[in-house]
Amino acid sequence: MKILILGSKGQIGEHLFQYLKKRNYQVFGLDIVNSKSEDLRNNNVRFNNLIKKVDFVFFLAFDVGGSVYLKNYQNSYDFLMNNTAIMKNVFEQLKKNKKKFIFASSQMSNMSYSSYGVLKKIGENFTSSLNGITVKFWNVFGIENDPAKTHVITDFILKGRNTNHVKMLTNGLEERDFMYAEDCCAALEFIMKKYRDFMFKKHIDLNTGKSTKIRKVANIISELFLREGKIVKFIPAENKDGVQMNKKNKADRFLFKYWKPKFSLKQGITQVFNHYIQY
Repeated sequence: MKILILGSKGQIGEHLFQYLKKRNYQVFGLDIVNSKSEDLRNNNVRFNNLIKKVDFVFFLAFDVGGSVYLKNYQNSYDFLMNNTAIMKNVFEQLKKNKKKFIFASSQMSNMSYSSYGVLKKIGENFTSSLNGITVKFWNVFGIENDPAKTHVITDFILKGRNTNHVKMLTNGLEERDFMYAEDCCAALEFIMKKYRDFMFKKHIDLNTGKSTKIRKVANIISELFLREGKIVKFIPAENKDGVQMNKKNKADRFLFKYWKPKFSLKQGITQVFNHYIQY
């Protein structure tokens, strides 16, 4: 089976690329990080030719990052134009070539105050019109390569390596549903293999069904640093989260009838922590 991953160097895309290769799929990836020739904001000849040859497409490409990145850029002209252009070009080719595909959305697609959320909602509507499958990610975490776009768990670990006092961006009382990247990849593979069985769903929420406060995440990471002989204190801010605003959609546990995550939150964080300590 030939698979194309758009956004193959992103937070989820890079994990998925390696995961599927290990499982003997023929995997192709496109990402602007690799080369300007893989820029999906333009009418991309390489993409247009490659999509004809594959059996399945994972549409993960998007200009996005963690809370800091979204807070600073989601209302900027470049952010809005980048994602609009990516969706226009990709959806046109998916329609033209009639490919099976999964579109990566977010739980924030129901948060109309967020430009990022609105863009993802538009992507969901395009996907529905083409009979594709939307998967809504909540808070997937794993190894990240772009320091400017890191999400909360990676951000805490990287800052903890460099200092003994990490200032949190929120008071840490908000809750999020965290999923380790390898569990996410396994779920995406399962949905791809059972594509026709899931097509009737308007969207699939990909989550663990368990919410955890940011302060608890900080405590887990603090304990891991202590294991390494380093004391790291996480200092909560006075303000609440200004991006997701602690709004949570009601988790749809339909997927759990067929698939469940294998990693606990602590196991996943430990995997990421050990990587950054070693490298």
